[in-house]
Amino acid sequence: MRRLLNTLYVTTPDSYLAREGENILIRLEEKIVFRIPSHNIEAIVYFGYPGASPSLLGLCAEKGITVSFFSPNGRFLARVEGPQTGNVLLRRKQYRMADEENQVPVLAKYFIAAKILNSRAVLQRGRRDHPDKVGDSIERSIALLAGSVKKVFDSENLNDIRGLEGDAAQRYFSEVDNLILEQKQDFFMAARSRRPPLDNVNALLSFFYTLLVHECRAALESVGLDPAVGFLHRDRPGRPSLALDLMEELRPYLGDRMVLSLINRKQINKDDFITKENGAVYVLPDTRKMLLTVWQKRKQEEIIHPYLEEKIPIGLLPYTQALLLARFLRGDLDAYPAFIWK
Repeated sequence: MRRLLNTLYVTTPDSYLAREGENILIRLEEKIVFRIPSHNIEAIVYFGYPGASPSLLGLCAEKGITVSFFSPNGRFLARVEGPQTGNVLLRRKQYRMADEENQVPVLAKYFIAAKILNSRAVLQRGRRDHPDKVGDSIERSIALLAGSVKKVFDSENLNDIRGLEGDAAQRYFSEVDNLILEQKQDFFMAARSRRPPLDNVNALLSFFYTLLVHECRAALESVGLDPAVGFLHRDRPGRPSLALDLMEELRPYLGDRMVLSLINRKQINKDDFITKENGAVYVLPDTRKMLLTVWQKRKQEEIIHPYLEEKIPIGLLPYTQALLLARFLRGDLDAYPAFIWK
């Protein structure tokens, strides 16, 4: 259990939510392990199946506390809201900002600048950990990515921001190959390919990005934002544009690092993939189970959130960022504090 910005996160799957007067209780194996007055809480995010008592849900509805239910793996199940919540106003604000041409680049800059900075951090970490193995060009790429961030903040046009993001991604992925230190004959990164991925590395990246966008979508749902209405990614039927926006800043830290670790630690090999007749490369079903286990373990590791300065499980990063994004859209924050890996 963890409380962040007045949101209670219940991450122990066997926990049960109950009520005692005006208090919220969390029970585990019939024992009360946590108690908090309801007036201290604005939302509850619950991962598990045991659920909550009707009495507790009634209290939350009465107090305007939103309760969001997720599977233990982070799949959004349902949200319980009382009759009076700020979600309608929040979504209206989101729609208005997404329709205003001068507002759209504001948020797009935060997402892309953070993505580039976190990509740069991946390169810096590789240079630091393996100074004798990475190529000489990595220094220049690190410097160029720093310059790209400044250009992003100087841009006022969405197409310019997208162009800078594309150039930075090309530069970054050209260096990712230098960070692959083991099994070089089977794992290499010539360029980013998707729909379909055309090599083992891209297949892994696509797998973890898919998990990440799913988690970002669930996180946005939990705070009452519409995951389909984005800023960097514009509206398209069936596309979770805001979830794609939010995941940009998290890709390098949660996705790319995971792929590099799996390869360099030899936790995965060429036999974990299948190549189709059209050249598409996919992860085999049994390997997906192993990757999901690794993903879940990774989410349980803890970091100090750079903005909140509080220790949180890595798995709560999408939810924390979604909450901060909602606060920015409401006008509670002057700027959106995108996640920047330090």
